[in-house]
Amino acid sequence: MSMQDLIDAARTSKAWPFQEAQRLLKRYPDGTKPDGSPVLFETGYGPSGLPHIGTFQEVLRTTLVRRAFEAMIGAKPEDGKTRLVAFSDDMDGFRKVPTNLPNQEMLAKHLHKPLSRIPDPFDAGHESFAHHNNTKLREFLDRFGFDYEFVAASDRYNAGDFDDALRNVLAHNQDILDIMLPTLRAERAATYSPIMPISPTTGHVLQVPVEVVDAAAGTVRFTDEDGSVIEQSALGGMAKLQWKVDFAMRWVALGVDYEMYGKDLTDTGVQSGKIAKVLGGRKPDGLIYELFLDENGEKISKSKGNGLTIEQWLDYGSEESLGFYIFPNPKSAKQLHVGVIPRAVDDYWQHRERLSEQPLDKQLGNPAWHLLRANGGFEEAEAPGAGDTLPVTYGLLLNLASVLGAEATEANLAEYLDTYLGDTKRGPELDRLIAAAVNYTRDYIVPTLNKRAPAANEADALRALDAYLQGAATDASAEDLQTEVYEIGKREEYGFENLRDWFKALYQTLLGSDQGPRMGSFIKLYGIENSRKLIAEALAR
Repeated sequence: MSMQDLIDAARTSKAWPFQEAQRLLKRYPDGTKPDGSPVLFETGYGPSGLPHIGTFQEVLRTTLVRRAFEAMIGAKPEDGKTRLVAFSDDMDGFRKVPTNLPNQEMLAKHLHKPLSRIPDPFDAGHESFAHHNNTKLREFLDRFGFDYEFVAASDRYNAGDFDDALRNVLAHNQDILDIMLPTLRAERAATYSPIMPISPTTGHVLQVPVEVVDAAAGTVRFTDEDGSVIEQSALGGMAKLQWKVDFAMRWVALGVDYEMYGKDLTDTGVQSGKIAKVLGGRKPDGLIYELFLDENGEKISKSKGNGLTIEQWLDYGSEESLGFYIFPNPKSAKQLHVGVIPRAVDDYWQHRERLSEQPLDKQLGNPAWHLLRANGGFEEAEAPGAGDTLPVTYGLLLNLASVLGAEATEANLAEYLDTYLGDTKRGPELDRLIAAAVNYTRDYIVPTLNKRAPAANEADALRALDAYLQGAATDASAEDLQTEVYEIGKREEYGFENLRDWFKALYQTLLGSDQGPRMGSFIKLYGIENSRKLIAEALAR
């Protein structure tokens, strides 16, 4: 595959990252800005709570569009044709204490202060609450291998890097009010100001009317919480812009070309786009995505803590499976809970294994292609992921671990796998999944297992399976074992209406669940004698 092959295929691909990148290509047909600077992608994070997968997905999806754009212009990541800024709005006022945080009383005393000026409730040695959360976000982004530049609002505001942009906002204060006031309720409009000064007495971010005294000097006048009239600078970290104004100011000040955001910020995007135009800039291109839901179908909230954390997914799955689950249909809502992890792991590997067999146009529609490219997993001119396979499915690992129950450890799962694989090495991916399988089984499978006694016809079929296993060679292949399992289920004497009923009986009586693996593979992995013991236990119930 030549670079030109990739460019041609990328520019005609229907995969959503390429469709998004096509809009940027219309903005910059030759792939560069008029001033020669890199095309800038931005993602936003509000560090008022611990980062969850909803925050991570913005960086991933934006990266997918970034890499798609690079493919369209024939650029490699190291060429510097694009940049990605992960922006943390840590100057935002702390409005509510999330219920899932420690030191609730301490945090309550610091309400309304900038997030970057609140002590770390975790006592982890970080400079502030925001610094702690920013660190957690960066740790995961680094673990996944993203290429990004982290920017904190507090650093830019406090260092004066946004001072010129703030002067620009003050100079267009009335123009911005003309945009915003018609969108607000009367009560909110009465106190609304594009700029929110920080009280010199309490340190609170104030939602009060503000008079612009001197836009060029950055001076404003307002009434403080104690009733005194204050005249002070809005520069150098002494003020914070309202969210929609801040959004627009960043687009203009940083020169952002692409930013996606959730459906709940649709109106923000409209108003911020108008404000960006007033400030002399242009609204970036971007995708409006649907939000993640919890297992009850409710919106995931940092304050409620009802979503999966990044750490939880990695305890029970893999980085790649997380990316795979996030990839499809960004405009459709997805439920996000631990129950979706096992299938995401196995589906990712199925797609990855197909890559080497697919023509280029099909590769560009394969989520694994995009995920490997997102963190530099392959060279553009090579067939990505060629030969990458897992010798066993994650589902099979979970079934093995569930049978072992309380005895399931990484060591004994590895021992079973080494016997099963023979001379084949496990590899680091499989080792990570062994650890994840132990965690998932312990927390979510073993507590729900319920092995039932077999019905009379099921017991007869189990005896037939046991009789076959008694005479089977110890080195019988998984396929041979699977074939015999099929044949027993087909026999009219056992009265199964279909093979599905037979396999369901095997899963419920031997494994204690309604779903399970290919039984031939399971018997091969668990061992013939161990499998016969399971049958004996079932028949004894």
